[in-house]
Amino acid sequence: MSIYHKVIGDGYPIVMLHGWTLDHQVMLNAMEPLFEKRSRWKRIYIDLPGMGNSEPQLSIQNSDNILEAILCLLDEIIPGQQFIVCGNSYGGYIARGIVRSRQDKVRGLLLMAPLTIPEYDERVVPKQTVLKKDNDLISRLSPEEADEFCSMGVVQGQNEWERFQNEILLPSKQTNHEFVNNIRQNGYGFTFDISFKLEHPTLIITGRQDNVVGYHDAWQLIEDYPRATFAVLDMAGHNLQIEQTDVFNELVHNWLNRLELENFRMV
Repeated sequence: MSIYHKVIGDGYPIVMLHGWTLDHQVMLNAMEPLFEKRSRWKRIYIDLPGMGNSEPQLSIQNSDNILEAILCLLDEIIPGQQFIVCGNSYGGYIARGIVRSRQDKVRGLLLMAPLTIPEYDERVVPKQTVLKKDNDLISRLSPEEADEFCSMGVVQGQNEWERFQNEILLPSKQTNHEFVNNIRQNGYGFTFDISFKLEHPTLIITGRQDNVVGYHDAWQLIEDYPRATFAVLDMAGHNLQIEQTDVFNELVHNWLNRLELENFRMV
């Protein structure tokens, strides 16, 4: 099975998984600046099936199948190796599935605005809130662009728009929507319990104003991760790494430091 992936650097593998209908660019733009002064990390950015540069596969009908496809890819490119896994939104859901399925290999976890409850109606989410808005910018966008940006943007400025356009909006247009809609209908949630107590450095970052997955449901995971830092960022929605970049970077640097203390002495 051909799943597109981009590898940067050499060393300890760290796997990056993007959100629903996006591609690896959202993770690459969030994470790569954090490795400018770090060595010994092999970053693996993956396009999920049917998204980005990864073709849809007839054999993939649900999230169980997506998880299995990603596990097969990891077995191929980092066979038998320990690794770290990072996931954004739906990618966080898949990341937890990887933790459950590769208990003996995963040595750390990052969840960014993670999907925890597949059915939207069952999630606890805050009402949509805008805390900063550039009306002149919004007026220059097309109706479609404005609708997409304003539907989840808590901080609506020029920089946020440019990153949203490049990392969220444009990749979503490249997705095979027939393929992903089929998954939404046939099995968006896993058919098995993915709860697992991971005894390694973990970071869970949520947005206080995230009206897509919220923060409340992610907090329910905290006992699964005895080594977890949990953060709820104000003035941040579902794209928290864009709206609160400085805080996001500090939290991830702290997590990477903890990972290096635990893992690099054994490499």
